[in-house]
Amino acid sequence: MMHKMIDIAGCRSSRKALLLSLLIAVYATGFGQRKPTPLPPGLDAYIGKVLDSFHVPGLGIAVVKDGQVLLSKGYGVRKMGETGKVDAQTLFPIASNTKAFTATALGMLAERGKLQWKDRVIDHLPWFRMSDPYVTREITIRDLLVHNSGLAPYAGDLMQFPVTDFTRREIVEKIRFLPLATSFRSAYAYDNVLYLAAGEVIEAASGLSWEDFIRREILDPAGMQGTLERFSRFQGQINGAMPHIPDSKGRISVLETFFEEGMSDKSNPAGGIVSNAADMAKWMLVQLDSGKTLFHPKTTALLWQGVNPMPEVSVPAWIGPSRTDMNSYALGFRVYLNRGTKVVTHGGKLDGFVSCVMLFPEHRLGITVLTNQESGNAYNAIIQHLADYYLKKPATDWIRGYRIQEDAKFARFAALEGQSLAKRDSTSRPALPLGKYAGTYRDPWYGDITVTLKDGALYMKAQHTPVFYGKMEHWQYETFIVRWDHREVRGDAFITFTPDAGGKIVSAKMKAVSPLTDVSLDFHDLDLKPVN
Repeated sequence: MMHKMIDIAGCRSSRKALLLSLLIAVYATGFGQRKPTPLPPGLDAYIGKVLDSFHVPGLGIAVVKDGQVLLSKGYGVRKMGETGKVDAQTLFPIASNTKAFTATALGMLAERGKLQWKDRVIDHLPWFRMSDPYVTREITIRDLLVHNSGLAPYAGDLMQFPVTDFTRREIVEKIRFLPLATSFRSAYAYDNVLYLAAGEVIEAASGLSWEDFIRREILDPAGMQGTLERFSRFQGQINGAMPHIPDSKGRISVLETFFEEGMSDKSNPAGGIVSNAADMAKWMLVQLDSGKTLFHPKTTALLWQGVNPMPEVSVPAWIGPSRTDMNSYALGFRVYLNRGTKVVTHGGKLDGFVSCVMLFPEHRLGITVLTNQESGNAYNAIIQHLADYYLKKPATDWIRGYRIQEDAKFARFAALEGQSLAKRDSTSRPALPLGKYAGTYRDPWYGDITVTLKDGALYMKAQHTPVFYGKMEHWQYETFIVRWDHREVRGDAFITFTPDAGGKIVSAKMKAVSPLTDVSLDFHDLDLKPVN
């Protein structure tokens, strides 16, 4: 039965690919086609100014309007200090923009009767468990996508980032040990682990791995041959961008060790796709065409329908026109109103890369920006500039406004970092001999962390994350700082031990030292207890 289903799916993919090719051929002939909408005057110079103003080495950009690709191009260089140029085929991780592909895949399976959005997850994954039995019983496939499960923000991400030895199935099985921070369906809290569960649902319902389904049913039919559905294929690509990271003062450097710490294929359903400007143009055309070449318009309507309200974010005057209303999370997308216009969007971040896809359905306009530096303000300055032009809004000096935002961000980081390190009693000493802190500590969902005493100093090693090894320095009282040998992790952490009245350690808690630490390094969620 499974082989028959796969063969049928393959025929369907072939028919879709043929249909899409015919549509592209019609566009190419210009038959019945309106005159292409022009690009904003001076756009190349504007983007060049953005690169300079925000210290972004390179980016890829795609703009589509009224069923046409207006722009698919690269700017700048793939790696700072080298001459290799970014072009329309240069690959960038799109990170969490992958979530829309996962949601779309589920929508396609729903069309085929393989599942329903309201199906309980345990109907497809009988082994799936949350920490609360009620949530286990009631959580649906749709719930997996909208960040309302009750998990804390980014809960469990240490099982994925940096690279660990867990499998995707193991990570999903360990969700049962993640405590809920809020009641079910009562709040918004972004997570990645439940998108891995969604990937497992896709496999169970289709008989194909997430990667094979995405390739066979979406990427190939859409003509996105340059896109990688497996993150592991990114390493070694000749035309791939390199990541660049800022320090607390905004100074940029190349993240040379990206592939040692970034992510692995286990996280593909949450953020593993690697793509380019040319292919992202095709993806936006599929979405803005209500999926007619790949799926039914009713699926698009569901994907773009807000489900979980998101907190409103205050916007300063210098970027005032970017203010959003009616923010909510849909299925793999965020939706909101901006100046009376519906926007369907998502961002993506992986160490050294950020990206954004923004669709304006009422205007049949789509913009994607892929960058090799962690400046969301840079891509916002470009997208808002283009939106002003195509939506016929008054021009705003977005470069100036977002540059103020960027400077304020790093000033805030520096202040917070200084405050964190200033709160110290430097005269304090550990209450116990160092050897008393040594041992193995276990967290229910992450696993074991070992502390050893060597040559008069303590060292920590996280058993499942190879790059987490480092020396521990006493900070104050029962708190130490572990400074990872792998410095580009940018995730030094406090660890505070709690002894009982007899001087025996009974627990330990961790948290990141710096506000620059990526939110996915959720040390603060660990509940470490000594292993006897």
